[in-house]
Amino acid sequence: MDENSEVVLLGTFGSSSKRVELALKLKGIPFAYVEEDLKNKSDLLLRSNPVHQKVPVLLHDGRPICESLLILEYIEEYWSNAPKLLPEDPYTRSRIRFWADFYDQKVKRATYLVLQTKGKDQDKAREDLVEQLRVFEEGIQRDFPSKSPFFNGENLSFLGIVVGVSACNYQAFEEATGKISDRERNALFFSWADELKAHPFMSENLPPHDKLVAKMKT
Repeated sequence: MDENSEVVLLGTFGSSSKRVELALKLKGIPFAYVEEDLKNKSDLLLRSNPVHQKVPVLLHDGRPICESLLILEYIEEYWSNAPKLLPEDPYTRSRIRFWADFYDQKVKRATYLVLQTKGKDQDKAREDLVEQLRVFEEGIQRDFPSKSPFFNGENLSFLGIVVGVSACNYQAFEEATGKISDRERNALFFSWADELKAHPFMSENLPPHDKLVAKMKT
């Protein structure tokens, strides 16, 4: 594998590297994918991301871009052809960036805690997840009252990719934790997840359910 070839994605199964993969495929950008073993990190990964030493990393003509949200923005700016991931309006773009960051900093972290805890600690983590999803639901409704921010026409958008890669796998999350998510208190979020999962491009690129459950249990 030539690391100086035009586009190379360093990733691992069940990670945010799937976001980058979807964005590249959506825009029709040819790329090479390198599966990393995070227990035995390659020299290429360590050189490309010496600060955090984690995936995803996008190598474009040998130059590394790290962090999935930053990589998505880079893809949108460098390959500005349609389909667009972000809208043209600067204010709307800023709100999408805000909620994408909130999703990672609050929702994904809360989800991780549910997977990593047991008993009363897990019950507490679940309550926090419900609350973070409630804030997310209310914010999306407030900032995007007339148009879904998860789609750009018939295609997935920036936020649709960010949220969908994890949200569409909520059934694997339930199986891994042995408990059903609170779909009554977060009904809107789960309706969005089902809508994203029903999109052909998303459904075609979701990871195998059983393999994902096994990873979540580790």
